[in-house]
Amino acid sequence: MIPSQANASTAAAGRASGRKESSGGAPPPAPSDAGELKRRIHEEAIALGFSSIGFAEATESQHGERLRAWLAAGRHGTMRWMARDSERRSNPRAVLSGAKTVISLSVPYYRGGWPAGEAEGDPRGRIARYAWGRDYHKRIRRKLRLLARAIAAMCPEAKWLAYVDTGPVLDRAWAERAGVGWIGKNTNVILQGRGSWFFLGEILTDLGIEPDAPARNRCGTCAKCIAACPTGAIVGPYQLDARRCISYLTIEHRGPIPAALRPLIGTRIFGCDDCQEVCPWNRFAVPTSDPDFAERPEQQTPELIPLLSLDEEAFRARYQGTAILRATRSGFVRNVAVALGNLGDRRSIRPLSRTLTRDPDPIVRGHAAWALGRIGGTVSRAALEEAAARESSQDVLAEIRAALVPHSGVASTSRMEGDSIS
Repeated sequence: MIPSQANASTAAAGRASGRKESSGGAPPPAPSDAGELKRRIHEEAIALGFSSIGFAEATESQHGERLRAWLAAGRHGTMRWMARDSERRSNPRAVLSGAKTVISLSVPYYRGGWPAGEAEGDPRGRIARYAWGRDYHKRIRRKLRLLARAIAAMCPEAKWLAYVDTGPVLDRAWAERAGVGWIGKNTNVILQGRGSWFFLGEILTDLGIEPDAPARNRCGTCAKCIAACPTGAIVGPYQLDARRCISYLTIEHRGPIPAALRPLIGTRIFGCDDCQEVCPWNRFAVPTSDPDFAERPEQQTPELIPLLSLDEEAFRARYQGTAILRATRSGFVRNVAVALGNLGDRRSIRPLSRTLTRDPDPIVRGHAAWALGRIGGTVSRAALEEAAARESSQDVLAEIRAALVPHSGVASTSRMEGDSIS
């Protein structure tokens, strides 16, 4: 699943063991009936910091066919891992033998609006809200394990597996079926009265628990998310083409970003929140006070020029323990170069020129060339011509030649319908 920011999907492992572990002290009394078990699980989940919990019968999901059609159309782009286990993704019993129930849970991560003054001073980029703080996988995985152990204490023979929007599980489909929220037209899960700034997690278990009613879709005739998408990635209601999605392009995609889409990325260097920011349901969002998701300094709208010089070691040191590592150093610095080209700030010409001639990664060098061409001017042109005389990579040389062709510059940011993205 692509990293949809509402529910922040990434590919880090989120599997938890179903082995019972002792928590010390006397075990709680066993539930007297299935209704009490459900109530106690719900209470335990809320106490652990989950904001919503729902239960669904672990039968094959109706979204399985939609997933297979999406994959067949190639809309997953280069995320080849999405095509693996496609049958298992829609059938929890193929993941956990004997599974009877999927428990879907949500955790809010909204921290409020963008910091003031981001348009002032040095060139700055934007990082999607879900990555403002520490990586959520470890934090939510810990909560899921604690909840699963509480369930195991109530029902010692129970089997379970836990996932943090990872593995062969359709997390958004199960959230909808379990009544947590519905899948909106932007393909994110929306919780009634609370919006879509939530992480999702699941526990698969062989316990039979009465299912909740599925969430009712309340998007109505609203199509603000479709209109707001900078690249036209939402190709129709409930239809996302990842190949055009800025979250996919800046996080999951490896290699060069299609040239026609680069101007549309703007200053987004990791993910995109646009389709959520315009969603009317997010007017109900309340900032979380959970310290696990507190923003880090310079991890909302960071200065861009210093990021160009990050080598592998510095990149990992700066973003250790955050979701930003998912983009890789190559992809992240590539994104920074694109953002600087779109800003057109002439203070970035010299740093981009250094990147073009010194960076060890041809992907980064190629995007630095594109940025210089987009900024334009005699200084940029001289830097491109000098680099062309030294460059050995044919791919980078092609980027330099394209950058040397006169064009309309940074003002050319209109949406390009039908641009080739292959």
